[in-house]
Amino acid sequence: MNEPLRRPAAYDVGLEVHRPVPLVPGPTAPLAPVRPSDVPSVASVVLPDGRVVTGYAVTPVQPEPVTHKPLVSRAAVNIALGGVGFLAVCGGLLLLTAFITALTALITQLVILAAVLFGGWVAVQVLSARGHRCGTTANIRKATFKRNHFHG
Repeated sequence: MNEPLRRPAAYDVGLEVHRPVPLVPGPTAPLAPVRPSDVPSVASVVLPDGRVVTGYAVTPVQPEPVTHKPLVSRAAVNIALGGVGFLAVCGGLLLLTAFITALTALITQLVILAAVLFGGWVAVQVLSARGHRCGTTANIRKATFKRNHFHG
C-alpha cells in the first residue's frame, strides 16, 4: 500500500534538460594611450552620514531656450474678435428689423391713403350732378328699396 507511484511512460517522451554553459571571457581590446589633459577630473563628495561618493563630473544638460510667449494667446484673440463681429452683426440685424418695421408701416399708410383717395374720387363721381350724361339720373335720397328691388 505504501508503494511509490510511478509515472506513466508518456510523460518521459519529449523531455529536454538544459544545463548552463559557463561563459569564457573573450580577448580584451588593447588600451590606447590617453593624454592626461583628455581625462576628466574625478570629483569626490562627502555625504552628511560620512560616506564618500566618487565619480566623474557630468556636465548638466542645457535646457532649450524658452521662446517668448505672447501675453495673450491667439485663441483668446480669435474668440474676442468673434464676439466683436457677432455684436456688430446683432446691431445690424436690430437696425434691419427696425427698418423693415418702419417700411411696413409706411407701405400700410400709403395703401390706406390710396384707398381713401380712390374711395373719395368714386364718391364724388357718383354723387356729383355735373350735367346729364347718357343714361337715367335718379335722385338716390328719395329712392326706396323694397325686397332688394330698387324703386326710383
